[in-house]
Amino acid sequence: MSKPRVSRRSLLAAGCAGAIATVTGLRTATAAAPVLNLGIQLYSLRGYPVDEALKHAKDLGLTRVEFYPGMYPVNSDSAAIAAMNTTLANLGLSISAHGVNRFTKDAAKNREIFEFAKAAGIRTLSADPDPDSFSSLDDLVKEFDIRVAIHNHGPRHRYNKVVDVLDAIEKHDERIGACADLGHFIRSGERPVEVIRLLKGRLYGIHLKDFAEMQDKTKGVILGKGHMDVPAVMTALVQVGFPVDGALSLEYEENPQNPLDEIRECIRVAREAMGQT
Repeated sequence: MSKPRVSRRSLLAAGCAGAIATVTGLRTATAAAPVLNLGIQLYSLRGYPVDEALKHAKDLGLTRVEFYPGMYPVNSDSAAIAAMNTTLANLGLSISAHGVNRFTKDAAKNREIFEFAKAAGIRTLSADPDPDSFSSLDDLVKEFDIRVAIHNHGPRHRYNKVVDVLDAIEKHDERIGACADLGHFIRSGERPVEVIRLLKGRLYGIHLKDFAEMQDKTKGVILGKGHMDVPAVMTALVQVGFPVDGALSLEYEENPQNPLDEIRECIRVAREAMGQT
């Protein structure tokens, strides 16, 4: 028997009600029992060579990094993967996720990305999958036990609103879920806490960034200076049971040639909200 479809209106109504409960009733739980592990999407450090970017991640006090393909290509050979594993181990870093990766109806090409992830020890692939890729992905997530997390890219993208992600993953393997870019959801006019609640159970990644305005063209800002209630976001993640091995990745896209001071301030804000100061 097929599962009944949930309307956009009922989803958003549930999200609004849940957001109120999250903010009013659960904020102290985050401080009392921090279970979140902040990392960084290395696109934030794209102005540096990869080895330098990784050293900066360590110096910023982080232990988990999410690679993007420009720093760690999916066609890396076994020698390159071994070298990266050594570099990460020497710096005390681990990989939380990799992406954003494109998946298509070409099952063989999709398999190559999964084979790379398995060799590199990557648990979650953030993704922008074509609609005709899901049959292939259902098979691959089962075979490799690696998650696919759909990444939203804001207005005019096929995964614009949270309901678009929910519609895409419905009826597919539970390892196909979401990497919620909270900044892009802000650009799409959606509230981060509501997004987190609506994706409960299928939320495997977070791109933690803030924007000045809830509109398409806007400027990235320090966490909490725009439309993100950072303590409420952290509380909501605890409430929905964000997985211990999920990718909670700070992503700061401004000032790519010299972003360290701004990134450091974002980390301070996030950790204060997590009760980890």
